[in-house]
Amino acid sequence: MIKTKRLVDVATKWRRAAEIGKRRTLLMPGNSTTNTTTTDKGHFVVYTTDKRRFVIPLKYLHSNVFKELLRMSEEEFGLPSEGPIMLPCSSVFMEYVILFVLGRKDLERALIAYLCSTAGRCSSSALAQQDERQQVPLHGF
Repeated sequence: MIKTKRLVDVATKWRRAAEIGKRRTLLMPGNSTTNTTTTDKGHFVVYTTDKRRFVIPLKYLHSNVFKELLRMSEEEFGLPSEGPIMLPCSSVFMEYVILFVLGRKDLERALIAYLCSTAGRCSSSALAQQDERQQVPLHGF
């Protein structure tokens, strides 16, 4: 059972890692060449499991979906000391996450419910955000 304080600590660690890694050499898994990359101030870089790069604004760290994705990433891959932050999702899913974060809160709750159902494990704070697993209708799916 993960408490809200723990999620805030994890998000803070990710934010610091993003700030420290503003300019560094990244070695992608399965790629023998290195690329020097930079990000704009107020952004951090994540990679999906299919090795696609996303530059995300730091303000998205307040989103419950990103908190849950980062928590799942820490469980699956650990905290990166050298290298990129890898999220346990595909690039298509990540594009939907970004659209949902920009959109309405009810879609965000539905996305967290989907994450919890596919991963088989979810933090208690993510479950609390769902209002006792209340079903949210998704239009267009």
